[in-house]
Amino acid sequence: QVQLVESGGGLVQAGDSLRLSCAASGRTFSSYHKAWFRQAPGKEREFVAAITWSGGSTYYADSVKGRFTISRDNAKNTVSLQMNSLKPEDTAVYYCTASRLRLGVRVSDYDYWGQGTQVTVSS
Repeated sequence: QVQLVESGGGLVQAGDSLRLSCAASGRTFSSYHKAWFRQAPGKEREFVAAITWSGGSTYYADSVKGRFTISRDNAKNTVSLQMNSLKPEDTAVYYCTASRLRLGVRVSDYDYWGQGTQVTVSS
């Protein structure tokens, strides 16, 4: 059974940092593109950041560019999201996802999803 499991979420204050991690099991995702999405209450799931299977290229939503960093460790089958200078508008459930072929910004571009981890940023 393929699983993506996120961890590292929590309640922080504005300006703080958090590091999210996503561990994969049941399949080796070293050849998969990886991404993070988030979904705030009452809003659609939105793209946050993506990284190619090799880790050679990364992409970010404008809203997080310069504050968030996506990285991966293929030997450990993990992907991480370092989030700095957090803002209240970053509050959402964050999802880890993987895609065999496409590296995109749409939910439909991705094949596997985790259950999500809650990030809450207080002002």
